[in-house]
Amino acid sequence: MFEGVPAMYAMLLASAALPGADLTSLRVCTVGGQTISGATIGAWQDRSGAPLIELWGMTEIAGLGTTHALYAPPVPGSIGVALPGIGIRVADLEKITRDAPPGVPGELMVRGPIVMMGYFGNPEETAKTIEPDGWLHTGDIAYADETGHFFVVDRRKDLIITAGYNVYPAEIERILAAHPAVAMVAVGPVKDAIKGELACAYVVRREGAEVTEAELIDYTRDRLAAYKRPRRVVFSSSLPTTSTGKIMRRKLADVPPQP
Repeated sequence: MFEGVPAMYAMLLASAALPGADLTSLRVCTVGGQTISGATIGAWQDRSGAPLIELWGMTEIAGLGTTHALYAPPVPGSIGVALPGIGIRVADLEKITRDAPPGVPGELMVRGPIVMMGYFGNPEETAKTIEPDGWLHTGDIAYADETGHFFVVDRRKDLIITAGYNVYPAEIERILAAHPAVAMVAVGPVKDAIKGELACAYVVRREGAEVTEAELIDYTRDRLAAYKRPRRVVFSSSLPTTSTGKIMRRKLADVPPQP
């Protein structure tokens, strides 16, 4: 079994050592920590021969919060359903006491015995994070379908607001990750005097691949609404990650560009 974050799978797929690697012992793989593109999931499953299952959890709930039932049909793009014994809901972004309708994005919230008691020595932050009735703010934007499966859209703090429109970086990343010349991609905001913020894509090319900024922006033309398309593309040899391999979007502005 192999467990990883999206950047790990992207790095493995881009590795020159992968074609000669023996992955026949793999039974199942899981991914969490950040959203992952369907193209990356498909490429990894084709290469490894093992299913790649999306999960969701966070430190404040001591680990896992959702998963997929072992014998249920797979639901692509979903993080699964709530673990037994806990409550998970999608709250309206304007009024958290109200549930968002199925298919409508809101904040993912969790309640139950796995939720932390609070941040040690920080009652102010605890009060912001845990509601009086026990519901924990996760900071993740998600939606639920009619079957009770949850789908994470992005982190609330990573939202890009372009001329009043909400742009979720993960949606752009999923599109660009499917381009054959892209090994890794992350999207962050850049300031704009007129629209406030614009989306900028930071891209690591696959080894030996050639693609231009104009070509990647044009690639999104028929796949994204006009206001969601990236206005800039910065090429780099690597993207900033945490010690666990998660891409740090807040550090993207510091990425050294390549031609």
